[in-house]
Parts: sequence; structure tokens; C-alpha cells
Amino acid sequence: MTKSPHEIALMAQSGKLLAQVFEMLDRTQLLGKSTLEIDMLVERFIVDELKARPASKGQYGYGFVLNCSINQVVCHGVPSASEVLKDGDIVNLDITLEKNGYIADSSKTYLVGNVHPAAKRLVQVTYEALWKGIEAVRPGARLGDVGFAIERHAKKNGYSVVRDYCGHGIGRQMHEEPEVRHYGKPGTGLTLKEGMVFTIEPMINRGRHGVETLEDGWTVVTADGSLSAQFEHTVAVTSSGVSVLTRRADEKRRKAA
Repeated sequence: MTKSPHEIALMAQSGKLLAQVFEMLDRTQLLGKSTLEIDMLVERFIVDELKARPASKGQYGYGFVLNCSINQVVCHGVPSASEVLKDGDIVNLDITLEKNGYIADSSKTYLVGNVHPAAKRLVQVTYEALWKGIEAVRPGARLGDVGFAIERHAKKNGYSVVRDYCGHGIGRQMHEEPEVRHYGKPGTGLTLKEGMVFTIEPMINRGRHGVETLEDGWTVVTADGSLSAQFEHTVAVTSSGVSVLTRRADEKRRKAA
């Protein structure tokens, strides 16, 4: 379950490359692009520019390099040529990358064009909730502490936390132990130890936390049709706290290491 310092260094390399993918997307005009165009853009960047492998493609029979989850889609949105991002959308782009045998996993919710203030607030609070969870990570803390920090922030702002999906351990495999739930009670759950590496990826809904899976078998939407947002980072437990392996350049001033 724990990784050696050498393994974490390799995962940090993958995480640094993955951060560059999001920094490329930050410079990209998403308005008017189809989700399939974005998928192809990301695949070319990972393969041709970064000389790495998009780890999601082929995983569990999935045919694309990322998930594009728009508005009421909670997670696992499938890229499509007919699905074009329009003014006012929010879209979560969830991307994995493998380099030298180790995988990094991250996601970011983008604002497309002129987004309603209520949607902007949801996205901001979700991002804050991610970092509340990250800041709870340290040796001796419990996974329940991480989930509690996330859920407390979401509830304080009038939102709900999706309970059907969770973060996960990661390394040579995309999904490893442990499961990292985004709700919980302080002082409960697995005790965190130096060398553990996992994702924290809260999905926060404006309405109730219930979700449904569409007929394609992948796309998960809010049961009540409310908006949903998500952010994700891959983190490692260090001797003194936490290292965010997928940290982007715009996040250098965040408190967590």
C-alpha cells in the first residue's frame, strides 16, 4: 500500500507532466469545442509533446483519454463529436497519465464563457473542499478526518457530497487500496502513514447527493438534475504532512506542501 521514496519520485514526475496538460487546457479556448475535440487534443499533447501514455484509454474497455462531465454530469462523461461546449457551461475534465510505469490522476472543473454566479460559487466551493481534504492529510491522521473536512465545507455552503464514488490509492495501477471517501467522522477509518499515495476527488452537488448512471453504462448524472462540480489531485503522505503530486503552477501558494 505504501510507496518507496523512489516510487514517489517517479509518481511526482508523472504528476508534473499531468499538471502541464491542465496548464495547456488553461490556455485553450474551450467554448465551441466538442468534447471529442478536447479528448483528441489532450491525447496528442500527452503522446507527442510529453512522450507519456494516457492511462485511461483502454482501461476497463474505455475508449478515450479523459472524461468530460458537463453541468449535471457528476463523473465519467464520455467524449462525443456532437456534444459541444456552450456559453455558461461548467465542465470537469478528468485525466490520467502514465510515465515510467506510474500513474497520476487529476481533474479540474472549467468555466466556459459567461457562467452564472451560482454555478461559479459551486465550482469555487468544490475546489475549496478539495483543499480542505488535502490539508487534513498527515501521518497519524485518519481517512475519516479527510472526508469530514470535505463534507463539513460543502454542507456549510449548502451543498451535498456524492457518496457513490470516492478517491483511491494509485501507483502502477490506476485504482489501488484504499478507498478515500469524501465524507466521514473524525478519528475513524484507516490511519495514514508516510508513503501512502492516493487521490482526493470530491464531487459536490448543488442539490441532493443522489446520482444515476445513464444507458451508456458510463455517464453518471445527478438524480435531481442539479449542477455538479469536481476537482481532483494525487497526493502522497510525507513525514511531516502531504505532497500534492499533481499540483499546477497556479497552485504554488496553497498551504499544503
